[in-house]
Amino acid sequence: MDVSRPSVARMYDHLLGGTDNYQVDREACEKLLHLAPSSRELALVNRAFLSRAVRYLAREQGVRRFLDHGSGLPTRPNVHQVAQDVDPASEVVYIDNDPVVLAHGEIMLAEDPRTTAVLNADIRDTTKIFESGAVRRLLRDDQPVAGLFVSVLHCIPDDDDPWELVRRVCQQLPRGSYLVISQLASGDPELRHSITDFMQEITDNSWGTVRSYSQVNRFFEGHDVLVTPEPVEVSRWLPDSGLAPRQRSEEWIEYGGVARIR
Repeated sequence: MDVSRPSVARMYDHLLGGTDNYQVDREACEKLLHLAPSSRELALVNRAFLSRAVRYLAREQGVRRFLDHGSGLPTRPNVHQVAQDVDPASEVVYIDNDPVVLAHGEIMLAEDPRTTAVLNADIRDTTKIFESGAVRRLLRDDQPVAGLFVSVLHCIPDDDDPWELVRRVCQQLPRGSYLVISQLASGDPELRHSITDFMQEITDNSWGTVRSYSQVNRFFEGHDVLVTPEPVEVSRWLPDSGLAPRQRSEEWIEYGGVARIR
């Protein structure tokens, strides 16, 4: 584990108020907050969206299986906790390749290894993921699965074609499955470029890009977007109440939604 460079997962943990981060991550977050002051609220808003989306799929759509791509450091409530609050038999496979995330995942497995698994894989390696025993068990009888890509696709550069990645995952999931996506987006080209350049610099070019709204909309093409007519700033997606977290400004946002895969 290289702690001389910031980790996206640890930076996110710091913005959420977590403790699994280092000085280098906190310093990077301060620089990011200078570029985009709403970044802390953005992280909180996104985490709340993840919980609402999982709860909605479990409670309203009867989904009992979740495949969480780029799960990041555990932050309660985690996906399996939200899903199992609806049905204790709900199953979750978390996918990540960050060493700190994987270490915490081992602890998380102790809660219930029968329903929770953590897979060490790059989310772009769909062959490894879908050939793994954990995911084969998740797909064992063609029940619907929710493929989660929450605040992770912006970590994949355009050259690696994240749209094709999502398409491959959708093809592998059983009929009637679901897709949950949020992605850092902005309508300001200058801001998209400045934050993208900053994140690529601090991660040694192992990051993707802040995208335009139209680029994020492409992830949902061909699928049935649920609850809202189209992707939205995620705090507007089925908010728990008018008191739910909001960003103070919208220089960039987490933009996305939930869809039924056709």
